[in-house]
Amino acid sequence: MVADYFNTCKRERRIHKVLRGLARQRVAIKGPGNVWVIELALQRSDHVEADLQTCLMRGWVELLHADLPTRQLDEFLFSPDNSHSTKFENFYRLTEGGWAAHNRAHTWVLFNTLIAVIALGVAMLLANAEC
Repeated sequence: MVADYFNTCKRERRIHKVLRGLARQRVAIKGPGNVWVIELALQRSDHVEADLQTCLMRGWVELLHADLPTRQLDEFLFSPDNSHSTKFENFYRLTEGGWAAHNRAHTWVLFNTLIAVIALGVAMLLANAEC
């Protein structure tokens, strides 16, 4: 019972981490042919894909482009020729609901940090009062 609760919390944290990762992505246009380069892109894995599908189901993300050719950059960038692409991936964007979920989680982190700082201050005051 307790293990299920912790597994659920762990999975929800991972889903929000993917949401934060999407919020951090930036696009740069490089080279001839105006190739999109996604800066701070999500590192895709089976877990990330499952979390993206969960976000899609919840209405937090929507499909921006389907099956775009992608590949990792080398230090010399790459030619805009799509024949060098290694795989095809979907690209998502955050919806208003996704931004709200992202900001709500951020607010909780700030609130919890504030409470921890206040508790530390009170503990230090009580420790000094006893001395």
